[in-house]
Amino acid sequence: MSHTVPIQAVAFDLDGLMFNTEHVFFLSGDALLQRRGKKMTSEILHGMMGRRALEGFQHLSSHLNEPEDPHELWVESQEIFYSLLDQHLKPMQGLFELLDYLDELDIPKGVATSSPRQHLETLLTQFDLMHRFQITLTAEDVTHGKPHPEIYLTTAQKLGVGPERMLVLEDSETGTKSGVSAGAHVVSIPHEHSDYGDFSSANYIASSLTDDKLLELLSASRT
Repeated sequence: MSHTVPIQAVAFDLDGLMFNTEHVFFLSGDALLQRRGKKMTSEILHGMMGRRALEGFQHLSSHLNEPEDPHELWVESQEIFYSLLDQHLKPMQGLFELLDYLDELDIPKGVATSSPRQHLETLLTQFDLMHRFQITLTAEDVTHGKPHPEIYLTTAQKLGVGPERMLVLEDSETGTKSGVSAGAHVVSIPHEHSDYGDFSSANYIASSLTDDKLLELLSASRT
C-alpha cells in the first residue's frame, strides 16, 4: 500500500469503525421494527449506514406499511439504542493500540461522523477518549452528509493538512466514498454489517485497526 506523500493526520469514522455501534443499532432497529410487525433486514440497515439520522430514518420509514415521521422514528430508536449500550457496546479490536501508536508517532487525530454530537460525546466519554482527538466533526457541523466529501475536506482543513496527506479510516461504503471524493488516502475496514459494500475505491481494505499494512503506512510516514 504505497503512498507518495507522508500521512500527517488521521480521521476516524465513529460508528462501526471505533465501536461496534452498528451491531447495537441493528438490535435497536429490529426492536423498533418489531413494534410495527416488521424485522430489521440487511437491506434496511445497508440503506441507513453512514448517513445522517434523518436521512437514514427516511430510508427506514419507506419500508414500513405506513410511512412515519423520520424524526419521531429516530427519537424512539434512540431510547432503545441507549438502553442497550451498557450491555452491548464494545470498542473495535485494536482501537486503543492504534491510538497509542498515533500518539507515539505524534500524528494528530480527528473524528468525522454522520452521527449527532450528543451521540459522539456519549461514546467517547464512556471510554475516556474525548481528549485523545484534536477535533471532532458531527452531523451538525456540515451542510452535506456522507458520501459528500464536505466532512473530510473540513476535517483536513481543521487539522491543518492537505486532504492527500490525511488518512481516512472508514467501515462503510458511504463513508469510503466521502473520503475518496475528498482526495484523502482511504483505508476501509468492513465488518459483518458493512462488508456487502463496494470498497473498490479505497486505497486499501484492512482486516482491523491494527492491520500490518496500515501500521506500515503510518510508520513509513514518520521516517
